[in-house]
Amino acid sequence: MKRNTLRAWFQVHRWSSLVCTLFLLLLCVTGLPLIFWHEIAHLTGGEPELPAASANATPVSVDTLVSRALRARPGDVPLFVSWEEDEPRVTYVTTGPRPDASNDEMHVSTFDALTGVAIPAPQFNEGIMWVFYRLHTDLYAGLPGLLFMGLMGMLLVLAVVSGVVLYAPYMRKLPFGVLRGGQRRLAWLDWHNLTGIVTLAWLSVVGLTGVINTLEQPLVGLWQQRHVAQVLQEPPGVAAPRRPAASLQAAIEAAHARHPDAIPSWVGFPGAGYSGSQHYGVFLRGDTPLTARLVTPVFAHATTGKLAGSVTQPVWMQALLLSQPLHFGDYAGLPLKILWALLDLVAIVVLVSGLVLFVRRGSRAQIEARIDARMEMAR
Repeated sequence: MKRNTLRAWFQVHRWSSLVCTLFLLLLCVTGLPLIFWHEIAHLTGGEPELPAASANATPVSVDTLVSRALRARPGDVPLFVSWEEDEPRVTYVTTGPRPDASNDEMHVSTFDALTGVAIPAPQFNEGIMWVFYRLHTDLYAGLPGLLFMGLMGMLLVLAVVSGVVLYAPYMRKLPFGVLRGGQRRLAWLDWHNLTGIVTLAWLSVVGLTGVINTLEQPLVGLWQQRHVAQVLQEPPGVAAPRRPAASLQAAIEAAHARHPDAIPSWVGFPGAGYSGSQHYGVFLRGDTPLTARLVTPVFAHATTGKLAGSVTQPVWMQALLLSQPLHFGDYAGLPLKILWALLDLVAIVVLVSGLVLFVRRGSRAQIEARIDARMEMAR
């Protein structure tokens, strides 16, 4: 590699890393507890406890559960119904002041599907874990914050690529994992190189999936316009009904009958952002660790109950659905989460060592001398 090319890559690595480092430190610190969100909720009593039910009990109609949630909050409209993946008896009914309510305005009522009893459970948008989540995703800035964090993720990927380009000539004549003594800056450089190359694949995966996740709102909007609108064929400018007339239970059963091998995962009400302004969106999932993340939407008219059809997910929506759990290592249970957490801690070392190297970078002449030394080592 020519000297000028190596210098150019050095500048790319330095400035792409420097611009995003502080935000990446925030992401690593806040992401660590988010990896274990489910486990923390279990240890702190945040998971709903189910009452005893008879062996021959039949599930209560979803319409009944929605009505009970709205009676408790008469000014709200229904937004979503969802089921706990590990325990289908747990049913969540999400309501809000209007169909396009933000996450902070939503309220979740938790029910036992067999008894219809309301289960005391904390709100998902309250507490320290919600603070971590908002800081991790959008810095409490909504869509602009999401897109900004996506830009930081792109800079992370650029820093990883440029770091690999620099690593090859630097380590060509040194044994892998060498940690030399002597100057403090040299020791920090060795730690930076070692931890960086160890977390190379993980940083790339987390960075790319993080960028994809920040594009959720634009991607869902594009999906609505290009795919869902063609199936629903709704007249423009029609407001979503506050209380849909058609039975949601019947819509769920009809959707399940169309895809008997799939499991109802969640339902979006009209106007909530996933099923137009006049339709229910019943989203069904598979029963394997991979297919459980891929959902098939089936739409039913919220007034007549008639099925409007389903939509085949485009590749970019499948990538979005798969990247969300992969970002937090939520695919293979606790062992993968522990691995994700350990790599997160190592990534913090990468970022801190990079900051130390920048602070102790020395003069421009010293930097160019070090680049020249790397060139000599690579020959």
